[in-house]
Amino acid sequence: MQASDTTARFTALGRIGALCAARPKLILALWVAAVVLLLAVARVDGGIFNDNVNLPGTQAYQGLALLDAHQRSAGGYTGQVVMHVAGGTLEQHAGAIERSLSALRALPHVSSASDPLATGSHTLSSDGRTAYSTVHFNVEPKTLGIPYQSRLRGAMSATTHAGVEVQYGGGLDALFRPKANDALSEVIGFAVALAVLLIGFGSVAAALLPLFSALLAVVAGVSVLDLAANGISFGTTAPTLALMIGLGVGIDYALFQATRFRQLIADGDDPVHAAGVTVSTSGHAVLVAASTVALALLGLYASGVTFIGQLGLAAVFGVVTAALAAITLVPAAFGLLGRRIDVLHVRTPVAEAGSESDGWHRYAARVAARPWRHLLSGVLVLAVLAIPLLSINLGHIDDGADPTGYTDRQAYDLIASAFGQGANGSLTVVVRLAHAGTGASTLAQTVAADLTAVRDVAHVTPLQPSRDGALLIGTVIPASSPQATASRTLYSTLVDNTLPRALRGSGARGYVTGAAASQIQFRDRITARLPVVILTVLALEFLLLMATFRSLLVALKAAVMNLLSIGAAYGVIVAVFQWGWGRGLLGVAKNVPIESYVPVLMFAIVFGLSMDYEVFLLSRIKEAWDRGHDNTAAVAAGLTSTARVITCAALIMASVFFAFVLSSNVVVKMLAVGLSVSVLVDASIVRLVLVPATMTLLGTANWWLPRWLDRILPRIEAEPPGPGPVPGPAGAGGPG
Repeated sequence: MQASDTTARFTALGRIGALCAARPKLILALWVAAVVLLLAVARVDGGIFNDNVNLPGTQAYQGLALLDAHQRSAGGYTGQVVMHVAGGTLEQHAGAIERSLSALRALPHVSSASDPLATGSHTLSSDGRTAYSTVHFNVEPKTLGIPYQSRLRGAMSATTHAGVEVQYGGGLDALFRPKANDALSEVIGFAVALAVLLIGFGSVAAALLPLFSALLAVVAGVSVLDLAANGISFGTTAPTLALMIGLGVGIDYALFQATRFRQLIADGDDPVHAAGVTVSTSGHAVLVAASTVALALLGLYASGVTFIGQLGLAAVFGVVTAALAAITLVPAAFGLLGRRIDVLHVRTPVAEAGSESDGWHRYAARVAARPWRHLLSGVLVLAVLAIPLLSINLGHIDDGADPTGYTDRQAYDLIASAFGQGANGSLTVVVRLAHAGTGASTLAQTVAADLTAVRDVAHVTPLQPSRDGALLIGTVIPASSPQATASRTLYSTLVDNTLPRALRGSGARGYVTGAAASQIQFRDRITARLPVVILTVLALEFLLLMATFRSLLVALKAAVMNLLSIGAAYGVIVAVFQWGWGRGLLGVAKNVPIESYVPVLMFAIVFGLSMDYEVFLLSRIKEAWDRGHDNTAAVAAGLTSTARVITCAALIMASVFFAFVLSSNVVVKMLAVGLSVSVLVDASIVRLVLVPATMTLLGTANWWLPRWLDRILPRIEAEPPGPGPVPGPAGAGGPG
């Protein structure tokens, strides 16, 4: 827009932007005060994050409920304390071990701690050198906080002073795991972002502005999430997820607006007016993009698993605050900087590219000249990347994937070495008797014999009655590791065949429960619901894009393209984590299955973020089309003006995501790799190759929408600027 357009009127959104630019110091002060207040309150009254996954109606859930009702000491939350001696036997240290167990049982929230040396316990290895005690808690151990770690070590001090090695595993892993290094990840992400912005656009102020805006927004978002955790049960990865997504989109949204504002200033516009026009156009695109991300994330509730839905909700906090910052904080910064925004620079400042001599303009011309070649080449690359997806193995990542120096990994290895791989994923069998105590002894022997005869069962403990005689309780040790397909097959066999056959005619009913059983049922539930999540998110995004751009094919094309980029991202994480290509560089100790909820979480996040770039690109193409350009020229104009922004934004977001591979949590590493690859693939192949190629081939059909559909769809498209008054005092944004 040239200076002659400074009489443009605004949408309501543009008036908000102009108002913030006209009063920049007030808006900035309000933002800083709000962030400081939220941060302070969250530190004092923040909630607790825990992975409390309930699957009502499942075998595992019903079995745990029975244990809780009839044998509280055998239910609840558990952890393992593993003891080992290099020479001699643990029996020689029985006195020290008993004193430690007594101290352990006296700790707050400990319901019971089994005696590993007791006769018939089956928790002492055949050589007598390794044993483990199962500790039951009335709360999830990870909610007790890091200080509880010292109390556990203190309770076991008599054993360690006797020369016995003590390691902590199972549900105790979170207490001993090194704290997530999110601060370092943020610093690395910000450093890379600053370098990319300086190289890409040259302007120092324009590079710092998106970082400043994103930082304030994400601190506000994570603080609000922390407070919301008082009433909503969010998973332990929720803050990291909100941080990752909030930083990524926060930088993108501010950057997209900054390039438009700087171009208007370069064209001679007034800073306040330029801020209003920017928020009217680019700011509107930002809100549409944020809505697509939020809808995709909230679509996770279609999984039918509250835990998954609430992870999506947690990330929405970061998206919402980023969008709010984009339409208030960012224009206020525009008003404060005014025409000085490019005064400090490391190279000739660049705003929106658009001249015929610009490299992106030449690239757009090449795509328009050979659209089929670009389309087929891009699809081929995505298809190759997606090949590993055909062998995906969904499961649960256990402690065996942690670094060897972690206590939970050492506990895992000690148990696997002494008792077999399956001991790390034992299954609890619960039999509810029809008549308490009647024929219990005979039935217990029958069930144990049938369980022992099942293939891939290493050991079965005798089934013992509960205190009230209502239940029989035993343990099945699989022969395979918890991550093995054979262990999942064994679970299904026990539930569907073995227990029903053994209990036939007795009136009793059997359940298979425990942590390993819960993970298997969680995986099955997520796998079954993944198609529902995909269809739900696709439908929501399709309708939103169709209403925004008044086009049927544009919305349909966007859905198909995003499915291709997500398939490629899935393929990469399978190759890295399941096949092991380069996993050692990420600090992952062994090949692991893909965590069961990662694909569904990635789908929602990647689909939402892909729509960010889709909206940025399409909004500029649509603007050019509405100004009277033919379709090919409109596609070229949109690509030319956004390619630099999309490329830089993708590099920044991918860097922010990838920096989180420093996390000690393998699931966070998996998400970091998957999300960073998906963003790069989407920006480089989908947005800059496939979208312009297909839109060139479709021609004017891009903008076709049946009249009946046009009438019933809500209108959420941006209102183009036209003549009218400018709000606020002229020139209030900075020096002329």
